[in-house]
Amino acid sequence: MRDIQRSIRFDRELCQGCMDCMRFCPTHAIRIRANKAVLIGELCIDCGECVRLCKRNAIVPLTSSIGELSRFKYTIAMPSPVLYSQFGRDASPALVLEALKKAGFNDAYDVACASEAVSFAIEEFLKTPQTKRPLISSFCPTIMRLIQIRYPNLIDHLIPIESPMEIAAREAKRLKMKELGLRENEIGAIYITPCPAKMISIKHPPRKKHSFLDGAIGISEVFPLLLQALPFVDGSSRREEIRGLGLGWPIFGGQISSLKAADCLAIGGLSDAIRIFDEIENGKLKEIQFIECHSCPTACVGGPLTVENPYLARGKVLKLVEKYGSKPCREKEFYQQLYNKKYFSLPGKINASPVIPLDTDITKAIEMMQQKQKLFETLPKIDCGICGSPTCEIFAEDVVKGFSSEDDCIILSMKKFEEISGELFESAQKHSRKIQKKWGDGSS
Repeated sequence: MRDIQRSIRFDRELCQGCMDCMRFCPTHAIRIRANKAVLIGELCIDCGECVRLCKRNAIVPLTSSIGELSRFKYTIAMPSPVLYSQFGRDASPALVLEALKKAGFNDAYDVACASEAVSFAIEEFLKTPQTKRPLISSFCPTIMRLIQIRYPNLIDHLIPIESPMEIAAREAKRLKMKELGLRENEIGAIYITPCPAKMISIKHPPRKKHSFLDGAIGISEVFPLLLQALPFVDGSSRREEIRGLGLGWPIFGGQISSLKAADCLAIGGLSDAIRIFDEIENGKLKEIQFIECHSCPTACVGGPLTVENPYLARGKVLKLVEKYGSKPCREKEFYQQLYNKKYFSLPGKINASPVIPLDTDITKAIEMMQQKQKLFETLPKIDCGICGSPTCEIFAEDVVKGFSSEDDCIILSMKKFEEISGELFESAQKHSRKIQKKWGDGSS
């Protein structure tokens, strides 16, 4: 197994090997060994589902922390629009941005307007006739990772448009460099994120050499600080209120709100994403122009690092859009000029990361496949998980790869015990008959 750093780690002291994370991992990237969870990095897609499920908080998201801000001369908070949905109706987006400054950042820069701009860029890009259809949104790192691992043939379907968080960070740094005379590396742009997957896209951006963001802090970490800061935000210092359709990006349909409904799909949850990607690979859905994809079943408002109930958060997003969304951040002519200058374009290539097969030698791989199938036929096929693998089929593969032993299956072990016990019983009976015969003949 390749040791690939992902967006989570396991706290071995807190982990009790309860198997919840292993059972519900959508890509079977977790095993239980010696009563502790173990991550298979090459299979992990950073969905964060295990973070949400773990009752003992033994799965830790590898995000940045507030303490890391001190390494920059100037820090800018870049909140996901999800953050605005975590508070009561009195906490407007502008107030939340001011509260971020009181929580320890030098400034806060809105990302919702960049989201609106990207929606326009998507609309314009769809006018390009030679691109493959349907195009798939490339703004959820987990969806990107899923395609890299499981659907490499769909990489060319990912829309080459920069993400809102990167566009906002690029613009915020440009403005502050000009205003303060600082170098780019002296300014820390920190994303306030609903999920740990954003950290991976910051550390290892798929199409370019480096990210304009310098870290990501979970909403759940910042939230208590903002609750304390909000009552002390000076109303007289409020900036202009945030507006535009970009406020709706955290919920289904936010990305495609300006597109024709008949030409688009908005899907959430990995099971539905897998079903749709299977259909695309089978040559279907060519009449669909664009697919908005979220790995979380309730879209970004349901990210594992959020604090509000996702359904309540969705309602708050709809109210924000209703109140502030009718007036755009910028006129279309402004976005058109930026689009013509390739402001939103991502020309780089995304590399596939397929899972390593049973063996690179095709002859040996076929032999191992036969061994796997032969072992699988002997298994109970009840997927109990006691062996430390999520299913009997995966257990058979783990054994063939040398990651597990047949004795780890309690059912196989019991059968072996029964066979050995039977043999011992027959042997004992055989020796007993010999002894009885010997003593019965009167020999000494």
